[in-house]
Amino acid sequence: MSSDVRLVLCGDEGVGKSSLITAFVKETFVPNIQSVLPPISIPPEFISVANNLTMSIIDTSSRPQDRQSLNREIRRANVILLVYADHYTSERIPLFWLPYFRSLGVNVPVVLCANKCDLVVDTDSAEVILDEMIPIMEEFKEIESCIRSSAKEQYNVNQAFYLCQKAVIYPIAPLFDSKEQNLKPPAVAALQRIFFLCDRDQDGFLNDKEMNDLQLKCFNKALDHFDLQEIKSMIYKADVGSVAEEGISQEGFIALNEIFALKGRHETTWGILRTFHYTDSLSLSDKLLYPRFDVPQYSSVELSPAGYRFFVDLFLLFDKDNDGGLNSIELNSLFAPTPGIPASWTMSQFPTTTLCNEEGHVTLQGWLAQWSMTTFQDHKTTLAYLAWLGFEGSERGGTTDALKVTKPRRRRKTRPKPGKVDRNVFSCYVLGAPDSGKSAILDRFLNRPFYPLYMPTIKPRISVNSVEMQGGKQCYMILEELGELEPAVLDNATKLDECDVICYTYDSSNPESFQHIVDLRCKYPQLDRLPAVFAALKADLDKQQQRSDQQPDAYTRELGLSSPLHVSATWTSSVSELFVQLAEAAQNPSTATPILEPEEKESTVMPMILASSAVAVVVAAVAWMFRTSREP
Repeated sequence: MSSDVRLVLCGDEGVGKSSLITAFVKETFVPNIQSVLPPISIPPEFISVANNLTMSIIDTSSRPQDRQSLNREIRRANVILLVYADHYTSERIPLFWLPYFRSLGVNVPVVLCANKCDLVVDTDSAEVILDEMIPIMEEFKEIESCIRSSAKEQYNVNQAFYLCQKAVIYPIAPLFDSKEQNLKPPAVAALQRIFFLCDRDQDGFLNDKEMNDLQLKCFNKALDHFDLQEIKSMIYKADVGSVAEEGISQEGFIALNEIFALKGRHETTWGILRTFHYTDSLSLSDKLLYPRFDVPQYSSVELSPAGYRFFVDLFLLFDKDNDGGLNSIELNSLFAPTPGIPASWTMSQFPTTTLCNEEGHVTLQGWLAQWSMTTFQDHKTTLAYLAWLGFEGSERGGTTDALKVTKPRRRRKTRPKPGKVDRNVFSCYVLGAPDSGKSAILDRFLNRPFYPLYMPTIKPRISVNSVEMQGGKQCYMILEELGELEPAVLDNATKLDECDVICYTYDSSNPESFQHIVDLRCKYPQLDRLPAVFAALKADLDKQQQRSDQQPDAYTRELGLSSPLHVSATWTSSVSELFVQLAEAAQNPSTATPILEPEEKESTVMPMILASSAVAVVVAAVAWMFRTSREP
């Protein structure tokens, strides 16, 4: 919404443009004024539509020699008050003025003003003049409204300027299609989302309490019983089925705002829309969708307790059948006020990325895990969806109240200092030779059954779930199998910085499998600075001697790490132990980072030389003094 309403008065000579301005400012008729008045600025306290706007009133001349100045002012206008006073000047409106505005490329609202109505003795003739404007208004959609006025009689002068203010602050064009006589699709979509957010119990109706809450939120005023019944009566006359015992349906809510538009009360609709952060183009404001949220380098973003509580409440609200899972219909209903399921979820083949029940419905645990991963990988997506889904934080924080930033952590060339990482979401890359069992680990992480048939991973795969650690503390782990993108990811320093721990896997029944890890770590030495856990998979099969310069136990011992954990996708306990070890390694990186170089210590050679030299000097000095004291 513009902070300055720039109103330009246009019309033929002698229609009373300057008189209208003078009558509005001085509140009285002033005869014999100059033909073109200088610009006038009206401060916010005198603006009746809004209290935080100023209005500039610009008078113009229609003389040919002033055409350049006229063009400049028209192009700078927010709204045009087009004044006429008789049959001739009224005919000039569709024949000259309105096409002229269009020729300048101007697309601003126009208010028609039939001035000098005090000169029209016959009331019927005055009405005829207004009636003649109706087909013109239908042809030129930029015309917002039409009004009769008289500067001499102070008749409708204030109302004419009010209509101009209203045309800018509460434009009808984005809301209403005057030709079809109904609300435009973007307006309907915005109102549907508002209805969704106000329907707290999600029963498809706004009951009396929900309607009153909406009234208080938008206009800071409660609805009394009489006003509420009048609203229901208006809706009932428009659509009988839109009012029921439960309240007002979504169709009724749309019909109510359509009635407001038809009656010229669309400022009520704009009051609702702007309370819910809609712009004049009927899109949510960027400040709401993408608020400022600074994240220091080496920090990550997680959901705060308020964020987790919001997503828990959403899950419980839309789990209509109370089966503990969100099916496709329930998910579609939940994401109705948004652009749809996040694109990143679709690309990663949600819901296969998270925990589902036997019917394939997303569980509460899987739902929270999915949002934890989304926030960790792209917190801007989470912020946008929090806005679309109606999260209400503090007045200062807004949607950012649902997030928190972790403490920065830096990579070290040597083993990190002891201590826990203050985070609850961790990322793990699962690396290893083809057919080593990486995909089976991701499947078991989501409690899916083991499939013995080998299918090579081409596209990256991802699984996210919670891990319960010793002591009952819970964290979220994101397991990623990189597929054909593995070389690109391991060469990308930014991607490696996002990783908290690496799970090196090899097939303990295949003698060639472990050498792949050795070669991988030699090819990408930057992996040495990441915590690591080694896993000997397919432990239910016969163990084979690895054809490598070092056997796995000796190799990990040389790195200062624990021996490989023997795991089988068919052994539930061993798989669970692997996930706990990965979480502990991420949380305590000093216990799982390979020992590379000892900490650099200050050299003691030079201080020792200096000390020895100092002692020698002292001894020599003492000997000289003793010798000289004995000479005669």
